[in-house]
Amino acid sequence: MGRDDQMEKLIIENVMKELAKRGLFGSEAEKVCHEAVKAAGASGASVCCQEAPIEVPDISGVWVPNPVNLEAIKAMKETTPARIGLFRAGARPKTDAMLKFLADHAQAIDAVFLDVADEFLNKMNLFSVQTAAGDKDEFLKKPDLGRKLSDAGKKMVVEKCQKNPQVQILVVDGLSSSAIEANIPDVLPVLTQGLTAAGIKVGTPFFIKYGRVGIQDEVGMLLNADVVISLIGERPGLVTADSMSAYMIYKPNENTVEADRTMISNIHKGGTPPAEAGALLVDIIKQILAAKCSGMKLNLQ
Repeated sequence: MGRDDQMEKLIIENVMKELAKRGLFGSEAEKVCHEAVKAAGASGASVCCQEAPIEVPDISGVWVPNPVNLEAIKAMKETTPARIGLFRAGARPKTDAMLKFLADHAQAIDAVFLDVADEFLNKMNLFSVQTAAGDKDEFLKKPDLGRKLSDAGKKMVVEKCQKNPQVQILVVDGLSSSAIEANIPDVLPVLTQGLTAAGIKVGTPFFIKYGRVGIQDEVGMLLNADVVISLIGERPGLVTADSMSAYMIYKPNENTVEADRTMISNIHKGGTPPAEAGALLVDIIKQILAAKCSGMKLNLQ
């Protein structure tokens, strides 16, 4: 099998994994698979939906032949996930390095373009509202629409959420649906339980589809919340597509600027572990409530 066929198989396998995760099996999944094979131009002999899953190459080793300082390269690779020490084939990446790049790139694309599953939101007991962005394309092309709720969204928030909470928790898809599904199950329980145990009144958590960071300002004003925390998917990269950030702000209003926000980033299994992040966020929110400010003002306290 040539390199092009391997790449096609890797892309198709990624599609099939997502279908399985979404619960699409049987004839529907098979139809999508065959359409993907046809679009890729691969023959039935070289690509088959029933084949065993192919493995994504491991690029953790040092591939440089006869390096001057092998131990130095190994030390660097232990401290960073960056693609170093992989060498090349002429002027091009080696086949395994290229396949790993394509796999990571496919995961990043999926993180941006796929929606958080309804089954996941039901499991986490989060009702869903949408911003003024009508669909994913509009959300990506017009960021401002992701900073305000749709009319139906505003109505639902007012009807379903507790008013005047000390802390309002938002789960926002942002630019990575996979970050939400990977981290929220561990972060949200620790966060809500920690705040409640501290005697802090927590509002009704909910999910915002097609949301940007600034959406927390409108929600905070609608509900008259002291602190709003948004757990939002970060822009994915080739190292991970599962990284989430937490943005916190004290009493947002029409004059809020980005410097008013306190932010913790890189919440994922390879960064700050989700459960640990939940405990850290409880401590930060306590500080914000005590100081009655956030962002740069909090840093200057």
